[in-house]
Amino acid sequence: MAFYVYLLASKKNGTLYCGSTDDIAFRVWSHKDGRGAAFTRKYNVTRLVWYELHTTREAAKTREYQIKAWKRDWKIRLIEETNPHWNDLYLQLNM
Repeated sequence: MAFYVYLLASKKNGTLYCGSTDDIAFRVWSHKDGRGAAFTRKYNVTRLVWYELHTTREAAKTREYQIKAWKRDWKIRLIEETNPHWNDLYLQLNM
């Protein structure tokens, strides 16, 4: 089974949200459909801009908490290393 840590954004350099899941396609769709976290609904944070695969739920949760504790600049650098234009990666997921 695969587990994911992901970052969503409202727009380039906009509001960020970090989460983890075992079904990234469904979870991101939930955020897009308004059924995700209250925070993402309130701030319209629906663009998948970064994600990372893990082999255990514990590893994904640990990484999620690590990233949540980071400074905003570090999160932006993480995104821009692989997605400099902040494209929505949702359509690239193998669903």
